Amino acid sequence: MTTGDKQTVAIIVGAGPAGLSTAASLHKLSIPYIILEREDCIASLFNKKAYDRLHLHLAKQFTHLPHFPIPATFPTYISRSDFLKYLDQYAAHFNITPEFRNNVKFAKYDEDMKKWKVEAAVEDGGVRCYVGRFLVVATGENCDAFVPEVDGLSEFEGEVIHSTEYKSGKEYEKKKVLVVGAGNSGNSGMEIAFDLANHGAKTSIVVRSPVHILSRWSTNFGLVLLKLMPLHLVDSLLVLVSKVTYGDLTMYGIQRPKEGPILIKIRDAKYPVMDVGTVKKIKSGEIQVLPALKSIKRGGNEIVFENGKCHQFDAIVFATGFKRSTHLWLQGGDSLLNKDGYPKQMYPHHWEGENGLYFVGLARRGMHTLGSDAQNTADHIFNLISK
Repeated sequence: MTTGDKQTVAIIVGAGPAGLSTAASLHKLSIPYIILEREDCIASLFNKKAYDRLHLHLAKQFTHLPHFPIPATFPTYISRSDFLKYLDQYAAHFNITPEFRNNVKFAKYDEDMKKWKVEAAVEDGGVRCYVGRFLVVATGENCDAFVPEVDGLSEFEGEVIHSTEYKSGKEYEKKKVLVVGAGNSGNSGMEIAFDLANHGAKTSIVVRSPVHILSRWSTNFGLVLLKLMPLHLVDSLLVLVSKVTYGDLTMYGIQRPKEGPILIKIRDAKYPVMDVGTVKKIKSGEIQVLPALKSIKRGGNEIVFENGKCHQFDAIVFATGFKRSTHLWLQGGDSLLNKDGYPKQMYPHHWEGENGLYFVGLARRGMHTLGSDAQNTADHIFNLISK
């Protein structure tokens, strides 16, 4: 430990909803903390990397953060702008002031000191050092944008973006746009395809793997039922409702998984797709469903698909999800995290690691579990420092 090290009781990495929930829970117990954020704002996924028409798919009673309810004046399904207003109010209410532009590069538990040492790269090119008895990983499920390797992609002559860069379909009117990925993790490919079609783009979407498609109301009802019924029964009910609502989608190129949507979410961190009207446009032919990409012909804009057919496009939007980078900076975390960056311990024991290490927002159950993760962490820290 050097003279310039900043010292505190708990160090939180990440100032998204998970980090804010943790900070508020620690604040309520008067536990000193420092919250480190690599961007220049809170909730950067919502602030900078979400499309304009984004609305939360869970009702507001499932998306509020701990100790501070969402205002009653807000609608049931909150828009991106309203959610950001709520998060700003939340940070102000609990006096949360993150250390922005602190990109954590190294964190290790010091056996001699019995404390965590954290190093973060700052904007001027230097390194800032922090020391705390506890470390909270709150970087979230949607950390770093992921674009798969596609043969010939670097030579595609059209526009190529990740869904985090997509804002609106306005600029794509009459253009041929391919959305790759239908999943609902972070930025939904299905919803982007819907937005593109609404703005007059000639839209296609790659649906490579089987996917559950659910309505908002059935998903929220399912969360209520989980408190009353076993998971497998809720899954069976959700699948039945989906079949009745949407019918057989195999003729349109969409397969349904054999296992239930909640089980897949918990086990594989793959969300079901929340339908906002996309299925109707697929059935009407406004949105074309295509199989997996095979390659891109060099020096042009023609894409070859797994079925051997070729189509030309002006732009590609990769809605292919995110990867977690915790393993790059958390030393000794291999025994606690799997290869995808999630805790090896399953819910409800996922939040506690070793030597004062905690995980908030990595339960693979969505935003509605943030509150319990954060409160469990804060209570555990309080009990340890009170001994």
